[in-house]
Amino acid sequence: MIDRLLLNVLEWAAGHADEGRYSPVGIIFHWTMAALVFFQLGWGWWMGRLPPGGAKAGAYELHYAVGVLMLALILARSAWRAFAPQPINDADKPGWESVAAHVTHYLFYACLFGLPLSGWLMISASGREIDLTLLGLVSWPLLPLQDLSNSRLWALEAVAEWTHWGLIVTLLLLIPIHVGGALKHQLVDQDDVMHGMLPVLPKPRRRSTL
Repeated sequence: MIDRLLLNVLEWAAGHADEGRYSPVGIIFHWTMAALVFFQLGWGWWMGRLPPGGAKAGAYELHYAVGVLMLALILARSAWRAFAPQPINDADKPGWESVAAHVTHYLFYACLFGLPLSGWLMISASGREIDLTLLGLVSWPLLPLQDLSNSRLWALEAVAEWTHWGLIVTLLLLIPIHVGGALKHQLVDQDDVMHGMLPVLPKPRRRSTL
Protein backbone atom coordinates (compact mmCIF):
# COMPACT_ATOMS: atom_id res chain seq x y z
CA MET A 1 0.00 0.00 0.00
CA ILE A 2 2.79 2.41 0.91
CA ASP A 3 4.61 1.57 -2.33
CA ARG A 4 1.48 2.28 -4.35
CA LEU A 5 0.94 5.58 -2.56
CA LEU A 6 4.55 6.61 -3.22
CA LEU A 7 4.19 5.66 -6.88
CA ASN A 8 1.02 7.75 -7.16
CA VAL A 9 2.75 10.75 -5.59
CA LEU A 10 5.71 10.45 -7.97
CA GLU A 11 3.35 10.13 -10.95
CA TRP A 12 1.57 13.25 -9.73
CA ALA A 13 4.91 15.09 -9.55
CA ALA A 14 5.83 13.80 -13.01
CA GLY A 15 2.64 15.32 -14.40
CA HIS A 16 3.79 18.75 -13.25
CA ALA A 17 7.31 18.14 -14.59
CA ASP A 18 5.87 17.25 -18.01
CA GLU A 19 4.27 20.70 -18.07
CA GLY A 20 7.62 22.36 -17.30
CA ARG A 21 6.68 23.11 -13.71
CA TYR A 22 7.90 22.01 -10.31
CA SER A 23 5.38 20.13 -8.21
CA PRO A 24 3.56 22.02 -5.44
CA VAL A 25 5.74 20.12 -2.95
CA GLY A 26 8.91 21.41 -4.62
CA ILE A 27 7.49 24.92 -4.81
CA ILE A 28 6.58 24.90 -1.10
CA PHE A 29 10.06 23.68 -0.20
CA HIS A 30 11.65 26.41 -2.34
CA TRP A 31 9.69 29.36 -1.01
CA THR A 32 9.66 28.16 2.60
CA MET A 33 13.44 27.84 2.54
CA ALA A 34 13.75 31.25 0.87
CA ALA A 35 11.61 32.85 3.60
CA LEU A 36 13.60 31.15 6.37
CA VAL A 37 16.91 32.23 4.80
CA PHE A 38 15.84 35.88 4.70
CA PHE A 39 14.51 35.63 8.24
CA GLN A 40 17.75 34.10 9.54
CA LEU A 41 19.91 36.68 7.80
CA GLY A 42 17.89 39.59 9.17
CA TRP A 43 17.43 38.05 12.61
CA GLY A 44 21.10 37.14 12.87
CA TRP A 45 22.15 40.70 11.99
CA TRP A 46 19.71 42.12 14.55
CA MET A 47 20.49 39.77 17.42
CA GLY A 48 24.22 40.33 17.03
CA ARG A 49 23.64 43.97 17.93
CA LEU A 50 21.61 43.33 21.07
CA PRO A 51 23.28 44.02 24.42
CA PRO A 52 24.02 40.99 26.61
CA GLY A 53 20.99 39.85 28.57
CA GLY A 54 17.81 37.84 28.44
CA ALA A 55 16.58 39.34 25.18
CA LYS A 56 19.80 38.41 23.40
CA ALA A 57 19.74 34.88 24.81
CA GLY A 58 16.11 34.45 23.69
CA ALA A 59 16.96 35.76 20.22
CA TYR A 60 19.76 33.22 19.90
CA GLU A 61 17.44 30.40 20.98
CA LEU A 62 15.00 31.32 18.21
CA HIS A 63 17.88 31.47 15.74
CA TYR A 64 18.95 27.98 16.80
CA ALA A 65 15.40 26.62 16.52
CA VAL A 66 14.96 28.00 12.99
CA GLY A 67 18.36 26.57 12.05
CA VAL A 68 17.27 23.10 13.16
CA LEU A 69 14.06 23.49 11.15
CA MET A 70 16.08 24.51 8.08
CA LEU A 71 18.34 21.47 8.42
CA ALA A 72 15.31 19.17 8.63
CA LEU A 73 13.71 20.88 5.61
CA ILE A 74 16.82 20.75 3.43
CA LEU A 75 17.17 17.04 4.20
CA ALA A 76 13.51 16.50 3.26
CA ARG A 77 13.89 18.64 0.14
CA SER A 78 16.95 16.68 -0.97
CA ALA A 79 15.09 13.41 -0.50
CA TRP A 80 12.15 14.74 -2.52
CA ARG A 81 14.46 15.99 -5.27
CA ALA A 82 16.23 12.62 -5.44
CA PHE A 83 13.00 10.78 -6.23
CA ALA A 84 10.55 13.25 -7.77
CA PRO A 85 10.97 14.08 -11.48
CA GLN A 86 12.27 17.58 -12.12
CA PRO A 87 11.09 19.78 -15.01
CA ILE A 88 13.27 20.55 -17.99
CA ASN A 89 12.90 24.19 -19.00
CA ASP A 90 14.79 26.95 -20.79
CA ALA A 91 17.34 27.16 -17.96
CA ASP A 92 18.61 23.76 -19.15
CA LYS A 93 19.60 24.95 -22.62
CA PRO A 94 23.26 24.31 -23.47
CA GLY A 95 25.57 27.25 -22.85
CA TRP A 96 27.28 29.24 -20.14
CA GLU A 97 24.01 30.37 -18.54
CA SER A 98 22.98 26.77 -17.90
CA VAL A 99 26.41 25.99 -16.42
CA ALA A 100 26.20 29.10 -14.21
CA ALA A 101 22.69 28.14 -13.08
CA HIS A 102 23.81 24.65 -12.08
CA VAL A 103 26.90 25.95 -10.26
CA THR A 104 24.74 28.47 -8.39
CA HIS A 105 22.26 25.72 -7.56
CA TYR A 106 24.91 23.48 -6.00
CA LEU A 107 26.46 26.38 -4.11
CA PHE A 108 23.02 27.17 -2.66
CA TYR A 109 22.71 23.58 -1.50
CA ALA A 110 26.19 23.76 0.05
CA CYS A 111 25.14 26.87 1.97
CA LEU A 112 21.76 25.49 3.01
CA PHE A 113 23.41 22.36 4.37
CA GLY A 114 26.55 24.02 5.68
CA LEU A 115 24.96 26.86 7.63
CA PRO A 116 22.80 24.77 9.99
CA LEU A 117 25.51 22.09 10.25
CA SER A 118 28.21 24.61 11.17
CA GLY A 119 25.80 26.26 13.61
CA TRP A 120 25.04 22.87 15.15
CA LEU A 121 28.76 22.20 15.54
CA MET A 122 29.35 25.65 16.99
CA ILE A 123 26.63 25.23 19.61
CA SER A 124 27.72 21.68 20.47
CA ALA A 125 31.32 22.79 20.98
CA SER A 126 30.32 25.76 23.15
CA GLY A 127 29.67 23.69 26.28
CA ARG A 128 25.88 23.91 26.04
CA GLU A 129 24.19 21.09 27.95
CA ILE A 130 20.54 21.44 26.89
CA ASP A 131 19.43 19.80 23.63
CA LEU A 132 18.05 21.85 20.79
CA THR A 133 14.48 21.26 19.59
CA LEU A 134 12.66 20.93 16.29
CA LEU A 135 9.63 23.22 16.34
CA GLY A 136 9.81 23.16 20.14
CA LEU A 137 8.36 19.65 20.09
CA VAL A 138 11.08 17.17 19.14
CA SER A 139 14.42 17.02 20.93
CA TRP A 140 17.41 17.56 18.64
CA PRO A 141 20.56 16.32 20.39
CA LEU A 142 23.85 18.13 20.45
CA LEU A 143 26.79 16.54 18.67
CA PRO A 144 28.64 14.06 20.94
CA LEU A 145 31.72 16.16 21.71
CA GLN A 146 31.71 15.86 25.49
CA ASP A 147 34.85 13.70 25.60
CA LEU A 148 37.01 16.24 23.77
CA SER A 149 39.42 18.50 25.62
CA ASN A 150 38.65 22.18 26.03
CA SER A 151 41.37 23.14 23.57
CA ARG A 152 39.86 20.91 20.87
CA LEU A 153 36.38 22.25 21.60
CA TRP A 154 37.61 25.83 21.27
CA ALA A 155 39.31 24.98 17.97
CA LEU A 156 36.16 23.30 16.63
CA GLU A 157 34.03 26.22 17.72
CA ALA A 158 36.35 28.68 15.98
CA VAL A 159 36.40 26.66 12.75
CA ALA A 160 32.61 26.32 12.83
CA GLU A 161 32.18 30.06 13.43
CA TRP A 162 34.45 31.04 10.53
CA THR A 163 32.73 28.49 8.29
CA HIS A 164 29.35 29.90 9.30
CA TRP A 165 30.41 33.44 8.44
CA GLY A 166 31.98 32.35 5.15
CA LEU A 167 28.78 30.61 4.10
CA ILE A 168 26.74 33.68 5.05
CA VAL A 169 28.92 35.85 2.79
CA THR A 170 28.61 33.26 0.00
CA LEU A 171 24.83 33.24 0.39
CA LEU A 172 24.67 37.03 0.29
CA LEU A 173 26.55 36.93 -3.02
CA LEU A 174 24.42 34.13 -4.46
CA ILE A 175 21.01 35.67 -3.71
CA PRO A 176 21.31 38.71 -6.06
CA ILE A 177 22.84 36.48 -8.76
CA HIS A 178 19.94 34.04 -8.46
CA VAL A 179 17.28 36.74 -8.39
CA GLY A 180 18.93 38.63 -11.25
CA GLY A 181 19.08 35.47 -13.36
CA ALA A 182 15.41 34.71 -12.70
CA LEU A 183 14.39 38.25 -13.65
CA LYS A 184 16.47 38.07 -16.83
CA HIS A 185 14.66 34.88 -17.84
CA GLN A 186 11.29 36.50 -17.18
CA LEU A 187 11.79 40.04 -18.50
CA VAL A 188 14.50 39.74 -21.14
CA ASP A 189 14.38 36.16 -22.43
CA GLN A 190 10.64 35.84 -21.73
CA ASP A 191 10.97 32.08 -21.33
CA ASP A 192 9.36 29.52 -19.02
CA VAL A 193 11.82 29.45 -16.11
CA MET A 194 9.83 31.50 -13.58
CA HIS A 195 6.62 29.86 -14.76
CA GLY A 196 8.07 26.62 -13.43
CA MET A 197 8.48 27.91 -9.89
CA LEU A 198 5.58 30.41 -9.92
CA PRO A 199 2.69 28.49 -11.50
CA VAL A 200 0.39 31.49 -11.10
CA LEU A 201 2.31 33.05 -13.98
CA PRO A 202 0.97 32.18 -17.43
CA LYS A 203 3.37 30.20 -19.57
CA PRO A 204 4.97 32.70 -21.97
CA ARG A 205 4.15 32.46 -25.64
CA ARG A 206 7.07 31.72 -27.89
CA ARG A 207 8.11 34.78 -29.83
CA SER A 208 7.91 34.39 -33.55
CA THR A 209 11.23 34.28 -35.39
CA LEU A 210 9.65 35.50 -38.62
